[in-house]
Amino acid sequence: MNRRELLLLLGGAMTAAPGLRAQQKAMPVIGYLNGTTPAANAQSLAAFRQGLSETGYVEGQNVAIEYRWAEFRYDQLPALAADLVGRKVDVIAACGGAGEAIAAKNATSTIPIVFTVGADPVETGLVASLARPGGNLTGVSILNAQLGQKRVQLISELVPRARVVPRSACLHARTHAERIGSTRACAAGCGSRVCRATRSVAAGSISNAVASPQRRAPRRWHA
Repeated sequence: MNRRELLLLLGGAMTAAPGLRAQQKAMPVIGYLNGTTPAANAQSLAAFRQGLSETGYVEGQNVAIEYRWAEFRYDQLPALAADLVGRKVDVIAACGGAGEAIAAKNATSTIPIVFTVGADPVETGLVASLARPGGNLTGVSILNAQLGQKRVQLISELVPRARVVPRSACLHARTHAERIGSTRACAAGCGSRVCRATRSVAAGSISNAVASPQRRAPRRWHA
């Protein structure tokens, strides 16, 4: 599913939102939930706004957006999601990962939620199935666990003699253990091992993470 299709889902959710019809608002309101900061999420946020405009929604003209940023304090996500529900937004865009989507799901069973996650939404309990999500959630998953395995396989083909795979990771993510576990299992099958490279995603940590394993002379890098 591409960005345009995701935004069509969001537009459809806003149109169908019962709160919109009942309250006769001047314009629909999107609750935007993210665990990072506006600066860290600038590129994705720009794409989000562009996608909205491509489907006929322009912020401040015919749609309003309530932003809630956890600023890397991921334990604040449940409270931020509850605040959006209290504001009676018409739809929640849980953008960033499973943490945002789970917080939104736990906060409401009636407001439509459109999510973007890296984990399997069925295994994380977000939806009943990929074909029929059910409930009030729908969205997009990039299936990071499966992609991680494929990346290790490709690296093994490109650098057959490599034996260490440094891996950057966002350890706040609820599904990190699953992803790193599947990646390590795949690496072991290729005769390699995975070296965890970083413990956070705070500003600057990615560049530090890249530098850290280089000091240990890794043979290949897996992000």
